[in-house]
Amino acid sequence: MKTLKEASVGSTVAVKKLHGEGAVKRRIMDMGITKGTDVFVRKVAPFGDPVEVTVRGYELSLRKADAEMIEVM
Repeated sequence: MKTLKEASVGSTVAVKKLHGEGAVKRRIMDMGITKGTDVFVRKVAPFGDPVEVTVRGYELSLRKADAEMIEVM
């Protein structure tokens, strides 16, 4: 299983599955990150928090904990 946190900078990955539940999963989905969505990894901070991505034309910052809940391929 590869997560969004492990994706390399400059790569585009497809979301395979969202882990977690409740408010955390809802927050990720509210950002437009759902199964099948393409996510471009723009930048990862030195200690991995935050992870900056582009989703559907929007630039977003994800917490490291949230990025670990997004399984990608």
